[in-house]
Amino acid sequence: MIDASALNFHSMEMHDVKAGAAGAAGAAGAGLLQRSVALLRVLATAGRRGAALTALARDTGLSNSTVHRLLAQLIAERLAMKMEDSKRYALGPLAYELGLAATHQFDIRSLCRPLIEQLASETAETVYLIQRSGIEAVCIDLVEGPTPVRVVTLHVGSRRPLGLGAGGLAILAALDDDEQQATLAQVQERIAKEWDFPEHILRESLQTARETGCSLIRNRITPGVTAVGRSFRDSLGHVLGAISVAGVNARMTKARQTTLMQSLTVATRDIERVLRGQSWARYV
Repeated sequence: MIDASALNFHSMEMHDVKAGAAGAAGAAGAGLLQRSVALLRVLATAGRRGAALTALARDTGLSNSTVHRLLAQLIAERLAMKMEDSKRYALGPLAYELGLAATHQFDIRSLCRPLIEQLASETAETVYLIQRSGIEAVCIDLVEGPTPVRVVTLHVGSRRPLGLGAGGLAILAALDDDEQQATLAQVQERIAKEWDFPEHILRESLQTARETGCSLIRNRITPGVTAVGRSFRDSLGHVLGAISVAGVNARMTKARQTTLMQSLTVATRDIERVLRGQSWARYV
C-alpha cells in the first residue's frame, strides 16, 4: 500500500527544490543585470574616447574575463561597441536610441533650458545643468555665456562622483546626514585617488556649502577656473540636481561670487516651480 503522506512529502520536497533552483536562477540574473548596468555607467563616464578593457575592469571592480564576457553581450545588443582602430570600448547606438526615447518621458532638459539660457545671458558665464544619478552627477545640458573667454569644463553626458564639481558638491551637501555619509563612503576614495582631493578638504567644502546653501570650488578640477553651484529638489523634497556657473578666476571676485549665488538661488527656485506637478520628476 502506498503511503499518501510520503507522496505528499516527496511532492513538497520536489517543489522546494524547483523553487530553490528558480530563486538561484533569478538571483544570478539579477546579478548579471547589476554588473551590466555598472559597466554601462563606466562606459558613459568614458564618453567619446571610450575606455580600455583593463580600465573598465578596474572601475567596475570586475575581473577582466567577466568584463570581456559582458562586453560581448552588450555589443551583440548594440548597447556597446568596440571603437575602430583601437582596443577601447564605448556606448553603442542602442544606448543613444534609448536615451532619445527617455527624453520624452523625463524631460528635465527642455523644461529647464529657458531658465539656464537666461542665467547664462545674465551672468555672461557658462551655466551647467546637473542631474543626480545615484552616487554620480551627470551633466545633461550647458549654455555658454556671451563672454569672449568661455569656460567649458564639462560636456553633456559627462559623469563625475558626487562631491567633485560645483554641481555635484551642491547635490551632496543637500542630502540628509545619513545619505550624505553613505555616499561619501562610496566616492571619497575615488575622488582622493583620481583627482588628488583629500577627504578632509572635501568635508570642509561640504560643511561650507551647507552653511551658505551654495557650493564653491576654485582651481579644483580645472586650473584658473572658479565655479559656484546650488541644488534643486523635486515636488517631494528629494534632491534632484543642481545648476552651476563657471568662469575664469579673474572674473570670479568675492563680490561676484556673492552675486552669482544670489542668482543661483532665484534660478533654482524657478526650476523647482517648473518641475512642480511633474509626476515623473520623483523617478529620475
